[in-house]
Amino acid sequence: MATGWFDYPVRVQPHHTDYAGIVWHGTYVAWMEEARVEYLRSHQVNFADWVAAGIDLPVVDLSLRYRQSLQMGEVGVVRARVEPIKGIRIVWHFDIQQQETGTTCVLGTVTLAPVDRQTRKVLRRLPPEFQEILQALAADL
Repeated sequence: MATGWFDYPVRVQPHHTDYAGIVWHGTYVAWMEEARVEYLRSHQVNFADWVAAGIDLPVVDLSLRYRQSLQMGEVGVVRARVEPIKGIRIVWHFDIQQQETGTTCVLGTVTLAPVDRQTRKVLRRLPPEFQEILQALAADL
């Protein structure tokens, strides 16, 4: 496993799948968000801190490449990393793998943009403390 990635294991439950026992495509998006939140939490950054600072982080771009499906009962690993910050957008990369084989099932990219919770306007810059945290995480690559 490459450095700089945060690994978030998931077990495919029946409610994650379609009638054929194959993971429903939207489940991967939910897992990516869970991995993102847990990655930050593992570095003592809580999403509630962003909210308390008056910042929302809506998704402004989402890209998924499906290569192979996970199936009911399998264990997957959602690998997440944040790209070095350029401007205000926060770009996350994901590699969702079948744990046993390490085979990539889904590749994803999610771009977030910080928004002022009251005005709903995109922020021109991140508050310094959040900028520093994200830069430090990206430096782990």
